[in-house]
Amino acid sequence: MAEELLQGNNEKLTSHLTKPLLAVAFLASFGSSMLYGYNLAVVNSPAKYIKDFYNETLLESHGLTPDGHLLTVLYSLTVSIFAIGGMTGALLVGRLVTKYGRKGTLVRSTALVFMGGALMGFSRWCRIPEMVIIGRFITGVHSGISLSVVPMYLGEIAPKNLRGFLGLVPSIHICLGVFIAQVLGLSEILGKEEHWPLLLSLVAVPTMVQLILLPWFPESPRYLLIERGDVHATIAALKWFRTKGNIQAEVEEMQEEQRSLSSMQTLSVCSLLMDSCVRWQVLTVAVVNIGMQLSGIDAIWFYTNDIFRNAGIADPYIQYTTVGTGAIEVISGMLGCFTIERLGRRPLMIGGFLFMGLCCAGITVSVLFQPQLSYMRYISVGCVIGIIAGFCIGPAGVPFLITAELFKQSHRPAAYTVAGCLNWMSNFTIGFVFPFLEIATGPFCYLIFCVVCLGVAVYTFFIIPETKNKTFLEISQMFATKNEICEEELYPNSELKMALMNGYGTLDFHNKK
Repeated sequence: MAEELLQGNNEKLTSHLTKPLLAVAFLASFGSSMLYGYNLAVVNSPAKYIKDFYNETLLESHGLTPDGHLLTVLYSLTVSIFAIGGMTGALLVGRLVTKYGRKGTLVRSTALVFMGGALMGFSRWCRIPEMVIIGRFITGVHSGISLSVVPMYLGEIAPKNLRGFLGLVPSIHICLGVFIAQVLGLSEILGKEEHWPLLLSLVAVPTMVQLILLPWFPESPRYLLIERGDVHATIAALKWFRTKGNIQAEVEEMQEEQRSLSSMQTLSVCSLLMDSCVRWQVLTVAVVNIGMQLSGIDAIWFYTNDIFRNAGIADPYIQYTTVGTGAIEVISGMLGCFTIERLGRRPLMIGGFLFMGLCCAGITVSVLFQPQLSYMRYISVGCVIGIIAGFCIGPAGVPFLITAELFKQSHRPAAYTVAGCLNWMSNFTIGFVFPFLEIATGPFCYLIFCVVCLGVAVYTFFIIPETKNKTFLEISQMFATKNEICEEELYPNSELKMALMNGYGTLDFHNKK
């Protein structure tokens, strides 16, 4: 059967963008990655109404009138509990994708969105503020899972020359989610006191679309072959995603990786951290994911209205300025997506972080001189827009993409668990600490973000190689010198030979003489 499926594919391997590839990339991102962006920004517009709700319910239930500090703590918890949920979800990624597969995990995790959306949607009617916080936590768990699984899935189904493009489709949807949250949060739409629970619960709509359509698409071919050993399903999935052309070269590349891992099970997080063969890859994932969150972008997203208010923009115009920044995010994300295969990963990372660092320093300078020079308020707003644009061009999506590229199949689930935990831990830190950091240090807090951005740019320049158009095994070879390992360690089962069965590679064990 496997021979028949491959029969007649003797042309050169084609790696064109097909409709099934594009459809699954947009569908997986629409119902998962977009929700992450939406949940990041959706609490910004109704912040005052949420605080008023907490104030009213505490008074009704406990006879307690909270002061401003307590309300700030409760609102900060509402914002940052999403990140705690995300970290919880990230811890589950390794087990889930190994047991259920990449697509299977995405489909099963949709139940979390319906639970979280229902809790937030009925919180005001039930007069229970804890429902908002618990709902944010549950939707955070879903985002923690999907934020790792979507780029893993797309990275494994994409041909190597399209891996960068498809890998940044989720980042476009993250930016789109932020933009949609900002538009729906306008006072003319859902930015009213009676509508904020509906605004928070709308996450269920795109998830429903994903739940209906995604099960019709195939599982990751690499997962099917390397982890499940299902040759027929692998070939069928590849022919679905490629639709035409020769898939033999891709199958043989997967089998080459399978041979190198034939005696190795999927690694746990502890095993990954102890593996000297991937120490630089692990360090790289840690640097780019922590740097991504500590760059200051989450402070911008969570507290955009406050930042613009401090910059001197009148309250009636703040919401429209915020929507404008959301539009710039989407445009910048699309620019990065359509240029990554031409420029590569490194230029987008280095350029994005350098530009963000300069804009963070610009915010500090402009705010300091704003009392003397009134036009500095416009420079401050321009720097905020610059940070968002610089982030969405590269740092928003490339860290998730290279997490898939730097590791082989056996290491990838644990690598995404590590990356996700660090990413969400940093997200929580910024979301909870930033309001107090801003009170304590004023505009100088952005200099901390400036140092982080410049540091990640320098690390990328000196350490991270270009992975464009490279197979996963070729990328592992590029790190072999840094990790001080020899070819025998990189390919512990190199004595395995491939016997051809009508053009398809099968494993044939031969002892070296």
